[in-house]
Amino acid sequence: MGLLAVLTLGAAACGPPPGPGASPGTTAAPATTAAPAPTTVAPEPALAVPEAGLGPGDSGEVVQALERRLDALRYDVGAVDDVFDTDTVQGVTAFQKVNDLPRTGRATPDVAARLTTAQPPAAIVAGGGPSRVEVDLPHQVLFLYQGGNLDKILSISTGSGEDYCSTDGCATAVTPPGSYQVDYNVVGWDSGPLGDLYNPVYFDPKNGLAIHGSEDVPADPGSHGCVRISMAAAEWFPAKAPKGTPVYISDGQTALQPV
Repeated sequence: MGLLAVLTLGAAACGPPPGPGASPGTTAAPATTAAPAPTTVAPEPALAVPEAGLGPGDSGEVVQALERRLDALRYDVGAVDDVFDTDTVQGVTAFQKVNDLPRTGRATPDVAARLTTAQPPAAIVAGGGPSRVEVDLPHQVLFLYQGGNLDKILSISTGSGEDYCSTDGCATAVTPPGSYQVDYNVVGWDSGPLGDLYNPVYFDPKNGLAIHGSEDVPADPGSHGCVRISMAAAEWFPAKAPKGTPVYISDGQTALQPV
């Protein structure tokens, strides 16, 4: 059975259709036809990380330098401080994903070496709009653009590809590639047949697909079809992706048309 046929067996892949809790949001700026050149970051000396790397619970000047470098490259690490916390783990994981490194969430010597010359990644959809969301399914990362510039890179988890059943029927956990727009968002927790979604931003409400906060964002695909982001990122993300914001889901093969 094809994807569309499978999805129609259930009312929603992740969340419910629009309801009383939906927020209409605001209209995004219209798309432009040209994409700006990516911001370049000057090379830096390699960070002096131990062989075992840095991870949760570590602190000090090296951690602060790590976060500062990741932040300059647009990876979301939360507040730039000297504490390796869960936000730092998410930022390091996103960097590892983009650079095809092991997805450990630890700042190991290979991460430190790659950071010396790394640059922000190029856009997926040229002319996709000055403010937009790009989801890279193969690398499991999300790129948020604001005003024509890359603003944040987030580690995500999308559809696992596994079959599942709920009270609304059975389906396959897939995040379909394509060009979408933000339709509405819900403030706080939104309950669906497959669980609760935090501050969801719905881009495919017919199939219940949203970008939402989750307490479980594995390094690899693991959702029922939605795009999971960290709880911390979900606090500020909806304000940066209002109604009408283009959302591009890329599998690296499907041609995506600007919306």
